[in-house]
Amino acid sequence: MQEHMLSSFDAQLDAIAGDLAEMGHMARKLTADAVDALTASDVDKAKTIIAADRPIDEMQQIIEQKAVLAIAKNQPMAIDLRVLVAAMRVANDLERIGDLAKNIAKRTIAIDEPLRSQKLMTGFGQLSKLVLAQIDDVLAAYAGRDAAMAARVREKDGDVDAIHTSVFRELLTYMLEDNRNIAMCTHLLFCAKNMERIGDHATNIAETLHYVTTGEMLDDDRPKADASSGA
Repeated sequence: MQEHMLSSFDAQLDAIAGDLAEMGHMARKLTADAVDALTASDVDKAKTIIAADRPIDEMQQIIEQKAVLAIAKNQPMAIDLRVLVAAMRVANDLERIGDLAKNIAKRTIAIDEPLRSQKLMTGFGQLSKLVLAQIDDVLAAYAGRDAAMAARVREKDGDVDAIHTSVFRELLTYMLEDNRNIAMCTHLLFCAKNMERIGDHATNIAETLHYVTTGEMLDDDRPKADASSGA
C-alpha cells in the first residue's frame, strides 16, 4: 500500500513537471512571437498573440490545482514539498511572462504603422535576444535541476538591466532628434520595459530553483544595472 502511494505521488510530480515544461514552452514562444510581430509591424500576428495568452493562464490554474491537491493528499515534507511550492511559483512567473508578451503585442497594435526606421529597433533587438536566451537557459536549468546554470541566469540579470538602460537612453535621443518619433518611441519604451520585466521573471525562476535544491531563499541583492529611472 505504501509503495502504491509513493508511486502515485511520483506520478503526480511527473505530471506537474510536464505541465510546467509545456507552459514554459508556451510562454517562451509567445515572447518570441511578440518580438517578431513588433519588429515586422505585424498587427494580425499581434492579435493572435493576445488570444494565445489565455491557454497560458489556464495552464497556471491547472498546475496550482494539481500542486495543492498533491500537498493535501500526500502531506509531503522537505524537498518534495519544496518542489510543489516551487511549481506554483514558477507557474506564476510563466503566466506573468505571457502577460508581458501580450502587452508587447498590444503596443504593436497601438503603433499600427511600419517602424519609421529599423534603427529604432537595434537596442530592443539586443535586449530581446538576451532575454530569450535567459528564458531558454532557466527552463533548461529547471528541468534538469541544474543549480549552476540557474546561478548564471541570475548573474546575467544585471546585463539585461544594463541593455535596458541603454535602450531607454537611445530612444530618448531619437525622440529629441525628431519629434515625429515621439509616439512610436514611447510605445517602444514600454515594450523594452516589458522585456526587461520578462528577464526579471526568468531570474525569479532561477532563484526558485535555488530554493528547491537548497531549501534556502536567496536575498534580494541581485546584480542590478538599470538606471533608466534616473536616466
